Amino acid sequence: MLLDSPSLIYRRCVLHAALGVSFALPVAAQSAATPPAAAPPAAAPPAASAAVQVLNDKVDAYMQAAVRNAHFSGTILIARDGVPLVSRAYGMANYELRAANSTATVYELASVAKQFTAMLIMQLKEQGKLDVSDSICKFINDCPAAWRPVTLRHLLSHTSGVPNYTSLPDWDEQLAHRTYSRTSLLALFRDLPLEFTPGAKYRYSNSGYFLLGIVIERITKRPYGDVLRTNITEPLGMTHTRFNEGRLLVDQRATGYYSLGTSFISATHESPSASLGSAGIQSTTTDLLRWDQALYANQLLTSASLDEMFTPVLDGYGYGWQSGESLGRTRVDHSGSHAGFSTYIVRFLRERLTVIVLSNSDRASGSGTGLNLARIAFGETYIMPTLPLRDRLFDAVIGFGVDATVEQIREIRRDTPTLPLDETLLDVGYDLLEAARLTDAIAILEYNISLHPKSAYSYDGLGDAALAIGDITLARRHFETSLKIDPTNRYAIDALKRLSR
Repeated sequence: MLLDSPSLIYRRCVLHAALGVSFALPVAAQSAATPPAAAPPAAAPPAASAAVQVLNDKVDAYMQAAVRNAHFSGTILIARDGVPLVSRAYGMANYELRAANSTATVYELASVAKQFTAMLIMQLKEQGKLDVSDSICKFINDCPAAWRPVTLRHLLSHTSGVPNYTSLPDWDEQLAHRTYSRTSLLALFRDLPLEFTPGAKYRYSNSGYFLLGIVIERITKRPYGDVLRTNITEPLGMTHTRFNEGRLLVDQRATGYYSLGTSFISATHESPSASLGSAGIQSTTTDLLRWDQALYANQLLTSASLDEMFTPVLDGYGYGWQSGESLGRTRVDHSGSHAGFSTYIVRFLRERLTVIVLSNSDRASGSGTGLNLARIAFGETYIMPTLPLRDRLFDAVIGFGVDATVEQIREIRRDTPTLPLDETLLDVGYDLLEAARLTDAIAILEYNISLHPKSAYSYDGLGDAALAIGDITLARRHFETSLKIDPTNRYAIDALKRLSR
């Protein structure tokens, strides 16, 4: 047992708190563990009623906890019948420049953009320029024979079987960073076999929405962004919404971030040229409320076409929207996550309540935040965000070292031997790899293997650590061990393929 020095007391405070054990922190320790203060939220509407003020107070308390404990940074909006009840911003649009988020901040929508692509397709359908039963081969030059049964409806509903290009081996490591033309991006997946018979299954595919983007450009003979502007954003007055697949400067645009422990880090760069149809649209919460209201008013489509968009095909997915029930109420929604952004829009149709979350923190769940805000608005039970064990342990390793952290985990495990730690320690190990703390990462991953000998992904982490120090032989051995434990482990399979080149 280590002596109860001041540093050990602090270690125990951090680690006991990490494992859900009540333990009072000394004042100095509390100060050291506190993340940077968030930017003050926007003020509540000046004419807010007492009930709306109560809602704002509850939402602000929840969001302040989300900033402290769940890495939230972004803008939120809750509206009923098109009237904003809560419109607030938290954190920084750019942490390095200390530029605060505001209700006018522009965010990448990520996959929330798919509903706009679906809308453009349905507009073309109403104009008689296509039918959703048309084969994609009607619009693609030298179309693969395997795609002939694939219809636009299959692409809209993620039931096409066309492989998702963002799930390709080497996508994160290499392919995501390249600049693409329409032809070169299509070449990544056009010759791959279908994953299943079109219409037989639901499997999310950015490739399908990229193909829909090509269809829009082929029919209109105009760039996607121009069609989006003339058909949707200009008619609705969405002045801060645009498709940006290049390097154009955008006023008040947020920077995307990832997290390590309780600290933000820059997001990995991904080429905007790979976002046609599936992502690439930037917007604000205020503009998205205009979009939401236009859908209620049938300003862009007939009610019959909107019903078709919202009607699920398989697994609750219609055309660019998920449909189903949440909190015992009918809703349509969609989330997005891309390059340091996490976004969400949910519309409770009968209650006319809309919640929009745009976050420039990829670790802050846009959908999780949005549904909890809906719970608050409906007076339902909700849980305040707490600091994840993963982040507490990462901070403890950085502050006090692996040996002290592991010793305290061992102490607490004597009292709670069934405490699940495999996934958490794996995440901490990978976070340490990301922070270039190779020695610490190896120690944590090896400790995890000592507790969970069948942790295949821990061996993957050790393989990545070996690659980082240039030990190819050791890396191969770790990936081979991972594959023996889990023969279906795609990560290990792809890593070994790369090492054999």
